[in-house]
Amino acid sequence: MRIFLAALLCLAASAQADEAQLRPSARLLFKQPEMLHAGQCVRYEEGGTGWVVTEPVFYLKGEVVASEVRTRHLGKCPRVPGKSLEQYSRAEFNRHALAYPCVSQNVAERDEQIGIVRIRVSDWETPYARKAENAGRLYRGMFIDRKLQKGMELELEADLLGVCPS
Repeated sequence: MRIFLAALLCLAASAQADEAQLRPSARLLFKQPEMLHAGQCVRYEEGGTGWVVTEPVFYLKGEVVASEVRTRHLGKCPRVPGKSLEQYSRAEFNRHALAYPCVSQNVAERDEQIGIVRIRVSDWETPYARKAENAGRLYRGMFIDRKLQKGMELELEADLLGVCPS
């Protein structure tokens, strides 16, 4: 009987290893589907850090068009030898942001399930200061490498979004 249980556990473990794991964004779609139904107003925010003097909050606002869970292959994150992420140029940062989610060089590539939300953009506020060029996805009227326009559609991971304040 013990051998049977041990064999069953080994089979279950190997089956789980072959399945794509759920990222937090995918779990969010299962736990709170009502938050991301079509027409819901959502915001993506960056900034606002600091204790005494806080940085400004930059945002992208829109309404949910659709949401789904997808399996995505997480490849190696692009690296720029001799530079940390904070030292990247805007082009280098964009290459990294477009590859995200990704894995570091010493981690095996794998498939994971991610929760994707397609939103229709209605409003935004982006930083223009040069120091913000590698600080986030929003910069000088752009979302990564795309010029922001009202009515355009973007896809983001569900856990990056919050419901608009009332």
